[in-house]
Amino acid sequence: MEWLSSRKPKLGEVKLTYKDKSFRSSQNYTCTSYTEQKAPQEGGNEKGKDVVIREMTSSSDEDDTSVSTPPADGMSKPAERKDSVWSLGEGAPEESEKRDDDAQRSTLFVEKPQSGTVSVGGNITFIAKVEAKDLLRKPNVKWFKGKWMDLASKAGKHLQLKESFERHTKIHTFEMQIIKAKENYAGNYRCEVSYKDKFDSCSFDLEVTESSQAAPSIDIRSAFKRSGEGQEDAGELDFSGLLKRREVKQQEEEPEVDVWDLLKNANPSEYEKIAFQYGITDLRGMLKRLKRMRREVKKSAAFAKGLDPAYQVDKGGKVRFMVELADPTVELKWYKNGQEIRPSAKYIFEHKGNQRILFINNCTMTDDARYYVTAGDEKCSTELFVRDPPILVTKGLEDTSTYVGERVELSCEVSEDDANVKWFRNGVELSNDPKSRYRIKVEGKKHTLVIEEAAKNDTATYSVMTTGGQSEAKLSVDLRPLKISLALEDQTVRLGQEIHLKCEISENVEGKWYKNGQLIEASDRVKLYHKGRIHRFVIPVSAVDDEGEYMFVPDAYNINIPCKVHIVDPPKLHLDGLGENNTVTVVAGNKLRLEIPITGEPPPKVFWSRGDKMVTDSGRIRAESYPDSSCLVIDAAEREDSGPFRITLKNEAGEDTALINIKVVDVPDPPQAPNVTEVGEDWCIMTWEPPANDGGSPILGYFIERKKKQSSRWMRLNFELCKETTFEPKKMIEGVAYEVRVFAVNAIGMSKPSMPSKSFVPLAVTSPPTLLAVDSVTDTSVTMKWRPPDQIGAAGLDGYVVEYCFEGSIRCSGCQAETNQAENLKEQGFGQASFDGFSQGISTDQSEELGEPPFNLEADEWIVANPELTDKTKFTINGLPTGSKILVRVKAVNAAGESEPKYHPQPILVKEVIEPPKIRLPRHLKQTYTRRVGETVNLVIPFQGKPRAKVSWEKNGSPIDKNDINIRNTEQDTIIFIRKAERGHSGEYDMKVEVENLVDKATIDIQIVDRPGPPEVVTIEDVWGENVNLSWKPPKDDGNAAITGYTIQKADKKSMEWFTVIEHYHRTSATINELVIGNEYYFRVFAENMCGLSEDATMTKESALIAKDGKVYKYPVYDDFDFSERPLFTQPLVNTFAVAGYNATLNCSVRGNPKPKITWMKNKVLIMNDPRYRMFSNQGVCTLEIRKPSPYDGGTYTCRAVNELGEAEVDCKLEVRVIYHGVINPGEPLSLAGDNQLHSGLSFFKLLMDGVPPHIIDSYMREVQADKTEGK
Repeated sequence: MEWLSSRKPKLGEVKLTYKDKSFRSSQNYTCTSYTEQKAPQEGGNEKGKDVVIREMTSSSDEDDTSVSTPPADGMSKPAERKDSVWSLGEGAPEESEKRDDDAQRSTLFVEKPQSGTVSVGGNITFIAKVEAKDLLRKPNVKWFKGKWMDLASKAGKHLQLKESFERHTKIHTFEMQIIKAKENYAGNYRCEVSYKDKFDSCSFDLEVTESSQAAPSIDIRSAFKRSGEGQEDAGELDFSGLLKRREVKQQEEEPEVDVWDLLKNANPSEYEKIAFQYGITDLRGMLKRLKRMRREVKKSAAFAKGLDPAYQVDKGGKVRFMVELADPTVELKWYKNGQEIRPSAKYIFEHKGNQRILFINNCTMTDDARYYVTAGDEKCSTELFVRDPPILVTKGLEDTSTYVGERVELSCEVSEDDANVKWFRNGVELSNDPKSRYRIKVEGKKHTLVIEEAAKNDTATYSVMTTGGQSEAKLSVDLRPLKISLALEDQTVRLGQEIHLKCEISENVEGKWYKNGQLIEASDRVKLYHKGRIHRFVIPVSAVDDEGEYMFVPDAYNINIPCKVHIVDPPKLHLDGLGENNTVTVVAGNKLRLEIPITGEPPPKVFWSRGDKMVTDSGRIRAESYPDSSCLVIDAAEREDSGPFRITLKNEAGEDTALINIKVVDVPDPPQAPNVTEVGEDWCIMTWEPPANDGGSPILGYFIERKKKQSSRWMRLNFELCKETTFEPKKMIEGVAYEVRVFAVNAIGMSKPSMPSKSFVPLAVTSPPTLLAVDSVTDTSVTMKWRPPDQIGAAGLDGYVVEYCFEGSIRCSGCQAETNQAENLKEQGFGQASFDGFSQGISTDQSEELGEPPFNLEADEWIVANPELTDKTKFTINGLPTGSKILVRVKAVNAAGESEPKYHPQPILVKEVIEPPKIRLPRHLKQTYTRRVGETVNLVIPFQGKPRAKVSWEKNGSPIDKNDINIRNTEQDTIIFIRKAERGHSGEYDMKVEVENLVDKATIDIQIVDRPGPPEVVTIEDVWGENVNLSWKPPKDDGNAAITGYTIQKADKKSMEWFTVIEHYHRTSATINELVIGNEYYFRVFAENMCGLSEDATMTKESALIAKDGKVYKYPVYDDFDFSERPLFTQPLVNTFAVAGYNATLNCSVRGNPKPKITWMKNKVLIMNDPRYRMFSNQGVCTLEIRKPSPYDGGTYTCRAVNELGEAEVDCKLEVRVIYHGVINPGEPLSLAGDNQLHSGLSFFKLLMDGVPPHIIDSYMREVQADKTEGK
C-alpha cells in the first residue's frame, strides 16, 4: 500500500491518492483539520494544518468534522507539525454500549445539521434532510443535547421542532429552531434518524456568544431540574436548568459532597431523599450509570491503573484524569463523546513516568460528557458531571395571624431566579395542582404560597426547602363574630318543583343542614352550595317526603337558622319506562298489560279513553286501577288496536293527562305474486314488490321458494335473508315448468307465502326449421315457405330470420356433383320442366328428397332479408336482380337465441314462371249467398295466377261502385266487403282474373233479404155459429224473400188484448173456430218470411159478433188438479269430453212443482261465485257453461234440484283433452293431404299451456286444412 501525491497541494488544499489493486476492503475515511499557531520563522509567520484520516467502522460518524480552537497565546504545542500529516487511525468510538454490538448500518442523511454560532437573544435553525426514495414511511428522527437529554419534551417558546416533505424530490426535512438563545444553550447536540434496521446520527455544536459578560457557573445538580408547570417559563427549553441565565454570587465554600459516593453507599429506599437534597431530578438516569459503574472491570493489559467510573466538578472548576500505563511506549489518545481531544489552553496533557494525566480547565456544561482514553486496542472510559452551586434561602418565612376567609400570602426569597423550591405543611409536601386550594407563585427569586380564603383548619406550620437551605413559619386562622344577614323563609312548593332555601351570614364559614333534626348530606338529588357568605339548599325535583322543618347550623358557631317547607302533590303520571313518544309495542295475539305509575294526594281518579269512547273496567280492552298505578289491559291484541289512548288523572290539586301510543306489530302481509322478468336455460330473474303492510316492523329481508308446476313440494332457495326485491334462482331443469313464491320477514317473524308466480319454463334454442322450399319466384323476388322446427322446447317460438346470399359468394366444393345430379333427373324422365323445377326449387317433395346440398355453404356474407322477426312460415325476398341465383337459409328464434340454420338444398334462379289463372271459388259461394239487411258481407275468394294477376269485378254487367262496396285484392285472393248490407246490394257479381292473355271467370249471386210488409187487406168473409171466415191479400213487399206463412191474432172488443190463434199459416184465407158466443172480435194478420214477421199487421176494419141462438150454455164443473211434484230429471247428464281452450257446456232437464232450486257441484264441491262458470235455467233446461277449460277442470260434475217435496241429483264425468299438433291424443301421427305418408316432425308441441303461442297452432291448423282441401 502506498500514498501518492501527484503535485504539491496548494494552501488550504489536501489531496489523497490511494493505489493498491489488491486492496478490496471497503473503508470510510474522515479528514480532520485544525490550525496550529507556530513560532515565527524567517520570511514571516505561517499557519500550518494538521490533517488526520481515520478508518470508520460505523457510518454514523461519516463526514463528521470537528474543528478545535487554537491554543492560547504564549503557549506552545508539545510537538510541532510543519506540514500536513496523513495517518490511518482507529475506529471511532460508539455512542453507547448497545451501539457497540450493532452491525454496520446504511447512511440515511442527505444533508446533516452543521455546527453554528449565535449571539445571546438571537435565533438559529439546524436542518437535517433524509431521502425517502427507498422508505415506505416517514423515518423516526430524535434531537438530543449532550448524551441523554431528548429535546422533544422541551418544545415550547424557546425550542420548536418542525418537519416537512417535498413530494417532487421525495426528501424529508427536519428542523430544530432555537428562539431567543441564552448563554447556557451552548453545548454539543446530536440528531438521530432510524428506519427499521437502518440507523444514522450526526453530532454538532452550538456556541452562544456574549460581548462583555463572564461565563456563569453552572451546577450539575441544577441540570436535572424540570421547568415548573403553570409558571411563566413553562415549556421553555429548560435543559434541566442549563439554559437559565444566572447571576454569579459569592457564596461561602461548603465541603464538596460526591453524590456518586452517597448513592453507592446509600440504601435504595433513600435514593429519592438524596436526589431532592442535592437537586437531582433525573434519578433514573443516574441509577443506570451507577449500575454500569458497579460492573466488574476486567483486568487490562495496557492499563496498570484505569480511570475512575465517574468524576464530578463544579462549574468553572478544574478536573484531573489520570491513567497508569503498563507499557509507557504505547501511543495514548483521549476522546470526548467520540471526538479526539487536542492539546489547548483548556485541555493540558502531562507525562509522569507511566502516568498519563489530562487536565480540563474552567469546566462548563459543555464538558459534561463521556470521556475515554485508548492505548493500542484497549480503552478506558469515565463520566464527567459538571454541577451548579446549591440554592440558598436569602429571606425566610414570617409568622402570620388572620381571620377565616381572608387571603393569606407566605413569601420567601432564594439565591437563584426560578429555582426549584418545595413547600410543606406540617411536614407534608404541597403540590401546585390547579385543583388544589394552595397556589404557588414564583416571581424571579421570590416564591409565594397563596391561600385565597383561609379556613380554620389552615392553621399549621408551613416550611420551604431548597437544595441549600430551608425556612418555616406558623399560620394562625381565627373566627370572626357571626351575624345573620338573610334568614331562611318558610316555603310552599308544588311536588316536582324546586326547593330553594337560601341564607346569608357575615362570615365565610362552612355549615350543616338538618331536616327534622336529621343531618342532610349532599347527593345527586340534594344540592348544597356555599359561595362566600351565602349558603343555599336546593332540591331540583321535590318529593312528598321532602316536607318538614329545615335548619342551617354554621360550623364552629352555636347558632341555627330554621324554616318550614310544605309540599303540594298534584296528580302526576310517570311515563319514564315508555318508549319514544310514549309508544308501547306489542305483538299481535299477545296480551298487553300496561301499568302506569301515578302519584297524587289525595289519590287521583283515573280515566282511560280512546277517541271519544271511554275505556271501561270490563271487556277485552279494559282499565284496572290500583292505589299507586293504573293498568290498561288488552287481551289478544289486534292490529286494529293500534292508536293513541289517553289517560287522565284528577284530584283536588289539579289534573294530569297524557297520550300513550299503542303499536301492535305482527308478521308482515305476504308480498304480491313475484314476476319472472328473464328466463335462461337453467335460471331466471324474479322481482317482487314489498308487502303493502310490514306489520309495524321494518322488513328485514325475504325467503324465496320454488317448485315444479306439477309438484306440491316447495324448496327453499336461500338460507340467508335476501335484502333486495330481486333474486336469481339457478340450477333448474330446462323444459320443466316452475313456480316461485316469496316470504317477507321482519323482527316478529315470517309472513305467509305470496301467491305463486305465473309458471315459467327455462329456455333453450329450438332445432332448425324443416321442409324449406320455394313457394313462388318472380323477376325480382323469391317467396320461401317452411315448416316449424321439430323441437321447440318450452321456450316457444318468437319468429324466424330469413337470410340469403348470391351464388358467387360461396366456395363451391361440389358444383360438378350438382351437374351430374341434374343430368340423372333428365334421364329418369323428368323433362326440361321438371329440371327447371329442380333448379328453382319449386317442387317441395323433390327438394326434400335431395337432402342437403353436396357443396360447402360457408358464405362470405349472408344478407338478412327481414330486419324484424316474422312469425309466419312464408316470406318473400324482394329487390333481387333478375337472372341471379341465390342461396337461402332460415333460422328459428326464441328467447334463448337463434337456432342452427336450415339451408335450401339448391341455388334458386330469380326468374318468373307463368302460372295460368284459376279462381278457387269456395263451396258456399257456388250457390246463392244470402244475408239480412244491416249485416256485414265479407267474402274472401282465393285464386292462382302468376305473374301479377289482375282482378276485376262487375255487378249485373256494370262496374262496381267502390264508394258503396269495398274491393281489396292481393296476389293470392280478393275480398269483397260490405259493412251494412242493403237490399240494393243484391245481384250477380262477376269476377275475372287475368294473367297476360289467360282469363278465368266466376259468378257470385248475393241476396240481401229483410222482413216483409203487412198483408194488403184483411176482410171478414162470413160469420156463423162460433166460426169466422177471414181472407187477405199477400203483401206488396215480400222483403226480397219468399213469404213462408202468416200469423193470425184475435182480440175481444172489450179488452182489446191480442191472442195468437194460428201461426205459420201458408194460405190467404182461414176459418177461426171456437169463438165465445156473445163476444165481438177484431182480427189482424202478420206476414212472415225467412227474416221473421212483418213489423206491422193489417187489422179488420169491422168486428165479428158471435150472436146467441137462444140456447143456454151450461158450463161443465171441473175439480182443481194438483200439480205438486218432487224434482225429477227428465234428461240426465251424459259423460263427455272437451277441448282445452274452448268453451264446454253440460245440459240436463228437470221438472217439479214448486219450481226446484238448481245448484252445480264439481267433485262434490259446490260451485259458487267462480267467474269461470256460468249457470242457466230456462223452462226446466239446466245448463252449466265452462269457459276455456284446462285439464285441471276435468272431473265429476253434479246437478242437484231441490224443492220442498224432495231433491234429485244427476252427475257425469268431463274429460278435458289438449290438442297436440292438430290431433287430440299425444303421440298420434298426423296424416296429410289424403296420402298414406305420415309426418311426425312436429312433435315439439308438448303442452299447449306451457308457453306455445296460440297463433302458431292456429296457423299450422289452417295449413293442414288447406292441404286437405287441395288433396280432395
